[in-house]
Amino acid sequence: MKHLVPLVLAAVLAAAGCSLDSANDTPEGTVKVVVGYQSKTINTVTAGTLLRAQGYLEQRLRRLTDAGGSKYQVEWQDYDTGAPITAQMVAEKIDIGSMGDYPLLINGSRTQANERAKTALVSVTGYNPKGALNMVVVPPDSSVAGLDGLAGQKISASVGSAGHGTLVQALTRAGIDPAKGVEVLNQQPQVGASALESHQVGALSQFVAWPGLLVFQNKAKLLYDGAELNVPTFHGVVARRSYSAEHPEVLEAFLAAQLDATTFLRDKPFEAAKIVADGSGLPQEVVYLYNGPAGTSFDVTLKPSLIQALKGDVPYLKSIGDFAELNIDGFVDDGPLRTVYAQYGAGNYDTALASTVNPSRIGGTDPVCGRPVGESAGEVWIEGAERPQPAADATCLLRAVQQAKSQGKVVRAAYIPDAELGTRWFADKSIWLRDGDAYLPFTTPAAAQRYRQSHPGAVTVGYDQAVTEVRG
Repeated sequence: MKHLVPLVLAAVLAAAGCSLDSANDTPEGTVKVVVGYQSKTINTVTAGTLLRAQGYLEQRLRRLTDAGGSKYQVEWQDYDTGAPITAQMVAEKIDIGSMGDYPLLINGSRTQANERAKTALVSVTGYNPKGALNMVVVPPDSSVAGLDGLAGQKISASVGSAGHGTLVQALTRAGIDPAKGVEVLNQQPQVGASALESHQVGALSQFVAWPGLLVFQNKAKLLYDGAELNVPTFHGVVARRSYSAEHPEVLEAFLAAQLDATTFLRDKPFEAAKIVADGSGLPQEVVYLYNGPAGTSFDVTLKPSLIQALKGDVPYLKSIGDFAELNIDGFVDDGPLRTVYAQYGAGNYDTALASTVNPSRIGGTDPVCGRPVGESAGEVWIEGAERPQPAADATCLLRAVQQAKSQGKVVRAAYIPDAELGTRWFADKSIWLRDGDAYLPFTTPAAAQRYRQSHPGAVTVGYDQAVTEVRG
C-alpha cells in the first residue's frame, strides 16, 4: 500500500493538470519563497511572527495571482538566532531572512562568494537609536553591581550575535579585556538562560526579548543597559540577489507586506502584542515591553545612521575571526523598498528616511494626573482593561498603580522609561530614587548611582515602598 500512495497522488495531480517538483514538492508552475525568521526575536516581528500570523505576504502574492500572474507558495522557517538562517541562505535554501545587525553583516560576508547565495540588506524591521535592544543580566541573588564585577567570570552569549557584540564593546569601555578578562561561553539563548538560572554562568548577554523575559520571570536582574553605548542597534531583512532578480515581484510583495505589518503594529500595538505572544510563546507583557509604543522604533527605512553603525560593527567581527571583508555600501540596497514606496502608496521614502522620531508613541491624557502625556510617559496595564492606560510620568505611574491596588484591581504590568537613558522598562523591576517629591526610575544600579552623584539628596526606595508612599 505505501508504494501505491505516490502513484495515486501523481495520478490525482495529473488529472488536475499539475505535477509535483520532486526536489521540493512544489506544484509545477508555482513559485516558492522560503522565509527564515526568529519568532522569539520580537523586533523582527514585522518580517516574521506578526507578518506570518496576519497572512499579509500570502495576501499580497494572491493579488498577483488573481491579476494573471504565477501561483505562489510560502514556506516559513523559524530559528532561534540568525546564524542558521545565514547557513541556509548560503545553501540557497532560504530566499528572504531577518536577523540582527551583527548577524546581518556575517550574512553578507558569508554569502558573497557564491553569486546564487549572495544577499542584499533590503529593509529594517525595528531599531533603537541608543542600543537598548541588547542587555546583560545576572542572577537575582548576584552581588555584582557593575560590569567591573564580572571580571574573571563566565558569561553566556551567542558569539557573533548583537548581544555578544554589545558585551564586547561594554567590557572594553569598562577596561576589561573581553578575550582574557572573562570567559565567554558560546551558547544559544535558551541554553544560556538555563545556565544563568543554575548559576553555571555569572551573567548572560543577549538580544531581545531574552533579557526582558528573564527579568519578567524573576530569573534575572538587569546589570547593563545597551543604551549606555549610545550606538544604534537594529534588525533587518536580507534577500538573496539571485532569487530577487528571478522573482522581483516576490521581494516587492514581501516588502509591501512588511509595511502592512508595520502599520498594523503602529496602529494597534496592544492587539499586535497579543498576536505575537500567541505566535512566539512569549508572555504578552514581555512582547508589549518592546513592541508597545515608545519601545522599539519600527521603521523599515535604511537610515544612514544605522548603516554607519553597521560599519562600526566590523572591527568586532574581525576580532572574533568571523568576517571576510564586505563592501557595506554595496551590501545595502534600498532600490526595491523605494519601488514599493512609490508603487504601493506608502508615502515619500526620503521623508520617512529622514525621520528619527519613534513612529509609535504613547498618547492621550493621564486619567490619574489629568494631563496630556509626553516623552516621559509610561503605561499601566490593569487586568480586565481594554488596553493599558497612559501615565504622564513616573510619579503619576506610581499613583495609578496605588489607585488600582486600593480598588482591589490587579496590575499586570507597568512600563516606564529610564530617567537617564530613556529605555522603556518594567516599573517594578526598575531601580527607584526619590528626589524631593519626584520619583525617578532607572534600569540599572549604575544608572541610579550616576544620578545620585550629582543629586546627593536623592534616596533609594523600593518599588512597593514608592507605590505606598507616593502622594495623590
